[in-house]
Amino acid sequence: MQSTGSPLQRVKLGATSQLIWLVILLLAQWTTLGYGMSDEAISALRQETIDIFYHGYDNYMKHAFPEDELRPLTCGPLTRDRKNPAHIEVNDVLGNYSLTLIDSLSTLAIIASSPPPEKGGRNKVLEDFQDGIRSLVEYYGDGSNGPGGLGKRARGFDLDSKVQVFETVIRGVGGLLSAHLFAVGDLPIRGYIPKVQKKNGREGIVWRNGLVYDGQLLRLATDLAERLLPAFHTATGLPYPRVNLRHGVPFYANSPYNVDGEHGQCLKDQQDDNPEITETCSAGAGSLVLEFSTLSRLTGDPRFESAAKNAFWAVWQRRSSIGLLGSGIDAETGQWVSPYTGIGAGIDSFFEYSLKTHILLSGHPYDLGHAETDSPDAFLSAWEQARAGIKRHIYRGAQHIHPHYIQVDLYTGATRAFWIDSLSAYYQGLLTLAGELDEAIETHLLYTALWTRYSAMPERWSTATGNIEGGLGWWGGRPEFIESTWYLYRATRDPWYLHVGEMALRDIKRRCWTRCGWAGLQDVRTGEKSDRMESFFLGETAKYLFLLFDPNHPLNTMDAPYVFTTEGHPLIIPKRLRRPDFRSPSRAPEWQPAPGICSIPPAPVPFSISATAARNDIFHAASLARLHQIPSKDAPGSPLLEFTEDHPSISIPGMQSPSNYTYYPWTLPPELIPHNATSSKIATRMTFDLSFPNLPSTIQGLALQRVSEGILVNSMSGLRLGMIREPEAVISDGQIALDERFRIYAIANFALGRDEKVFMSRETIESFNPVDPFFTRTRDPQHVDLLFDIEIPPSPLATGGTLSDLLASTIRSEEDDTNISNKKVIDTLELEIDQEELANDPSYFDAFLSSLQAFLSATAAPTSASLLSTPKVDRHHVPGTLPTGPGAAPLPDVSDPPLTYSDSKPLQWSTIYVHSTPLCEDQLPVEVVRQFQVVVIQRGGCSFSSKLQNIPSFAPKKSSLQLVVIVSYPEHEMPEWDYAKDGQDDQPKVDKNTDFGFGGRRINPLVQPLLDEMQHTPSGLPRHNPIPLIMVGGGEDTMDMLRKAKQVGVRRRYWFMSQGVRIGNLVIL
Repeated sequence: MQSTGSPLQRVKLGATSQLIWLVILLLAQWTTLGYGMSDEAISALRQETIDIFYHGYDNYMKHAFPEDELRPLTCGPLTRDRKNPAHIEVNDVLGNYSLTLIDSLSTLAIIASSPPPEKGGRNKVLEDFQDGIRSLVEYYGDGSNGPGGLGKRARGFDLDSKVQVFETVIRGVGGLLSAHLFAVGDLPIRGYIPKVQKKNGREGIVWRNGLVYDGQLLRLATDLAERLLPAFHTATGLPYPRVNLRHGVPFYANSPYNVDGEHGQCLKDQQDDNPEITETCSAGAGSLVLEFSTLSRLTGDPRFESAAKNAFWAVWQRRSSIGLLGSGIDAETGQWVSPYTGIGAGIDSFFEYSLKTHILLSGHPYDLGHAETDSPDAFLSAWEQARAGIKRHIYRGAQHIHPHYIQVDLYTGATRAFWIDSLSAYYQGLLTLAGELDEAIETHLLYTALWTRYSAMPERWSTATGNIEGGLGWWGGRPEFIESTWYLYRATRDPWYLHVGEMALRDIKRRCWTRCGWAGLQDVRTGEKSDRMESFFLGETAKYLFLLFDPNHPLNTMDAPYVFTTEGHPLIIPKRLRRPDFRSPSRAPEWQPAPGICSIPPAPVPFSISATAARNDIFHAASLARLHQIPSKDAPGSPLLEFTEDHPSISIPGMQSPSNYTYYPWTLPPELIPHNATSSKIATRMTFDLSFPNLPSTIQGLALQRVSEGILVNSMSGLRLGMIREPEAVISDGQIALDERFRIYAIANFALGRDEKVFMSRETIESFNPVDPFFTRTRDPQHVDLLFDIEIPPSPLATGGTLSDLLASTIRSEEDDTNISNKKVIDTLELEIDQEELANDPSYFDAFLSSLQAFLSATAAPTSASLLSTPKVDRHHVPGTLPTGPGAAPLPDVSDPPLTYSDSKPLQWSTIYVHSTPLCEDQLPVEVVRQFQVVVIQRGGCSFSSKLQNIPSFAPKKSSLQLVVIVSYPEHEMPEWDYAKDGQDDQPKVDKNTDFGFGGRRINPLVQPLLDEMQHTPSGLPRHNPIPLIMVGGGEDTMDMLRKAKQVGVRRRYWFMSQGVRIGNLVIL
């Protein structure tokens, strides 16, 4: 045989070619590792998740349906505890309407988009979804009023079940609506194309199981929601927490339904000494908008959306002055029940629904006349304000080992508890949805470390002790941690989160499996199981795990304003319901938030598999969770081991937690961990206590007094101040900068909020050494107070009868006439009233009433002797700023007067001249500077140095010019910086003359006057005796008061420093 081709030759590559091929090979290897997890591994995890779901779902349908939940240990149904109505942990949720099936329908619809392969190409999961709907219709009817509306168990939800409004809305109404949207194709199921057909005289979507779907679930959702509406009829707009699905709210005596004692719903035998609890929570009252808005838009019935929105705003309007919401609130009084707040239980989903309502309703019509409460942007504004309050008061930064959230005082923001709960793990997903990626990533690390430590998420865990808080160590299958993991993976595509999900999946299989389903953990430390499979385990936990491991799922790629409810049910308002004629206002209202910008995911570190794993603070989260104290678990342990003999699909690796309990990172396979990984140093807080000695003759009980913005200290005797050094944002000259300051975070045993201040009078601290290095008094070089006394004219007083006596006698004299407007006290009465004075000066009205009383008394008793009241003097003060620059001159060396008027302590200067022009084109008369001690000039028109140059030379005397006051007008001042949104009338406003406050929340818009050159006389010669100057705000109001002033003075301000660092929230009065 002869070869027809060229013979093979061995080619020798050069060094350059070898290097190129080596680089290509390494890049290919790095690309594979950079993905972090192969498609095959992800697919396997997806199938495991399907198996987890079906193990729970099939056992529920076999052992528990049509009851609400499954008992996985005893293989039976869990029903309402009718023998113990007070067992609200069960009775609030279980309404006797096949709850687990309703909660599972949307999960079935989602899995149906990526079903496991079946023979003949059938989609078994889709068939199970349709069969589940048919089962519901069979037991509860089709939601109509005809014969088809009566099911085996009830007509609709006509059930004698007292349930919680919140749980019934999010699980029942939300589950029905979501399943309906999947059934009609408004939410996608891959391969499912619903078509409306006619069959046996009925028009609808014909399914293989024989059901003609024509909106049965939507009608059932409407039936269920209508049974909840009686709870919304309250004086506050906050719904009652519970309702009976058949009887309404007969147990709330103050309900409008029960005002008629004979015919109302009120129970005749209700005991007055055991009234129904009216306490609800922010989440329970404010987290109904998604479900009820979707229902209203689908049915055209606005009652549900209106009730839910009213409840949302009823909660929001009751937030504290620092922008925080409480958890417990009374539905009848609207009063907060507890002063504690955080981001977890009782309040969590309120924040979630504020943002998600904005997303769901975007592009849909709303009431233009009430845009501030009905528009999508109104809910976005609420979210942004709520988040600002959380970041300011509840969030703890890296100085506390690793960022996390705590429990604080609702009104002050002071620390109240250090625990975090499993429900709060949702917040990282919400932050991700809002585009706040960095905070979401860093705080999610702590929850990942906690799951790594306990192989579950304990209900409460203390950051202070590192242990379970208060014995609350159970995990009932809650989904929040896995939910946030899914959100973060969708935003970052970081394989770290796939490994986190794998860890959770393995631990669930290893610890929660039973022969009849999935049990919750009664104690995450011991592994003791609880005999209950919560409906949300199939409705949320399995759902988010599946979506995490199905990157190409239609819901993961759909570009539409759909949202997941707090129960994990996807909702969307179809485009067909948008009104083409609706146009939002072309001009945005002042309160409307500016368009936000979502942050981009962290850039991957070269030659690494995970940007999260490469973070330099990953050890910090492990340290806070005390992960280094947990021993490694090498041997798998699970009752599932006994089940592996005849179930080859279950392997030992499937029962073993992949966690290696190491710092870098905990959930990645050890071979992918860099051998030389390092971490940044954990930040430390500089804290210390400043204690003061006991002073004789002091009353300790009166030492501290609560005031509106903090604590007033009346005595320093035995006082202990807890100090912390931290960076703080300081706003100056329109610039924001970070400055190190001490903050008093506790006085004695009282914790203070971040924005609370400590007030001390000068008399209180006079006895202490002003140069003590730990408590040093320092004069404020920028700010002073301008004081002025205004004398109120005396008013005549009469010794005769009073005005009230005269009116009473006049009314008695004409008893036959009951209309007081017909009473003629005096035929003709002429009074001259200064309308401007009446509007601006409260004391003017008092003087007017005194004069009127004296006049009427003199009319009734003309022989009475009239006297003149003693003149009254009011002392006013406005904050001012001192000049800076070469021309600045120190204030005269005078003592500081008190803020309140005292005859024994008058102000420094008694002759005041108010100039009529800005003093730019003219010169001040020489007799003015010789005869007046204070000259007042308007700001503007020229520089401050030019104004001073137009003041003639004079010989310095006590009676000559001592001070120049520049009055600034609003048009001269820079805009205010404030965290409150414009247009919110109930927000605390920042006064234009308010001085700088700790934390940047209150800012003085006045700048320091710049005297850019040495002071000169009008002739251009240097001024030998520079003139002191201050600038105040207030515009024409301040000018008018200075025209009336009899005396003027200046009071210096002081602050205190400790070890050379300013104590930022200590205010000296």
